[in-house]
Amino acid sequence: MIQKDTFVHLFAGGCGGTVGAIVTCPLEVLKTRLQSSGITLRPVFQVQLGTLSGAEVLRPSPVAPSLLQVLRSILEKEGPRSLFRGLGPNLVGVAPSRAIYFAAYSNSREKFNSIFVPNSWVVHMSSAGVAAFVTNSLMNPVWMVKTRMQLEMKARGEKKMNALQCARYVYKTEGIRGFYRGLTASYAGISETMICFLIYETLKKHIVNNRFAAPNSSTNRPSSDFLALMGAAAFAKGCASCIAYPHEVIRTRLREEGSKYKYFFQTARLVAREEGYTAFYRGLVPQLIRQIPNTAIVLSTYEVIIYLLGQPPQ
Repeated sequence: MIQKDTFVHLFAGGCGGTVGAIVTCPLEVLKTRLQSSGITLRPVFQVQLGTLSGAEVLRPSPVAPSLLQVLRSILEKEGPRSLFRGLGPNLVGVAPSRAIYFAAYSNSREKFNSIFVPNSWVVHMSSAGVAAFVTNSLMNPVWMVKTRMQLEMKARGEKKMNALQCARYVYKTEGIRGFYRGLTASYAGISETMICFLIYETLKKHIVNNRFAAPNSSTNRPSSDFLALMGAAAFAKGCASCIAYPHEVIRTRLREEGSKYKYFFQTARLVAREEGYTAFYRGLVPQLIRQIPNTAIVLSTYEVIIYLLGQPPQ
C-alpha cells in the first residue's frame, strides 16, 4: 500500500521535472549534439618542432565547434523547431522519472535513517544512489528515444521522426536491447546524483538551521528560503556535473545509431585514443547552462509544492 506521503512526493517531483524540462530543452539539444561523434571537427594546424631534425612542422589538431556555432548551424539548416527535438519523450519521461526519483529518495531516506545516523551524509548519498538506480533502470528506454531524436539531423522542411516512429525504428533495427544502450553509463552517472544530493542536503540543513536560529523565527518558510534553496541546488549540481561529466559523453556515444561504441570502458578507451581526454568534456558548457537552472527549478518547485501540501521540512 502506497502511503499518502509517497503520493505527495510523486506529484511534487513530477511538477518540478516538467517545468524544468520545458524551460531548458534547447540547451539539452545543443549539449547532445556537442557530445556526439557525428559533430564536424575543425582541423586547426599548430606549429610543433620535428622529432629528429628540429625543424618546425604543421600538425593538425581537431577542435570541436563552439556552442554558438552549433546553435547557428541548427537554426540555419534545421530551423528553430529542432531546438525542441526530443521534448515529447522528455515530457512523457521527465514527470514520471522525477516522480519516481523523489518518491524513491524519500522512502529510501526514511529506511536509511533507521539504520544510520539520521540525516547524515551516508543517508543522503545512499538514498540518492538507490533512487538514481531505480529511476535509470525504469526510464532508460525513454531517454534512449529522446537522445536518438536529438541526434537526428535533417534539413529544414524534411520530415523528422516523432517519438513513436523513433521507438518503432529502434525496436525494428536493434530489438529490445536497443532501448537499454547507455544504461551502464547511466549507472556510472549515479555518482553525480549522489554528490549533488550530498552537497544540496548539507546546504539545505544549514539554511533551515539558520532560519530557526534567527530571532523571531517561525515555522513558516519565507520566500528567501526558497531562493536560498535554488542557490543551493544550483551550486550542488554545478559541482557534481563538473566532477562526473565524462559519463554523459560516453552515454551519448553508446546511444548513437550504428556506432562503433559497444561498451562503457571500450567507448572510454576509443574516445581517449582518437580524440584526446578533452573530448570527455565536450558539451560541458551547455550542460552547466542547462542543468544548473534546471536543477534549481526542479528542486525549488519540489520544495514549494511539498511545503504547500503541508509536509514538514526534512
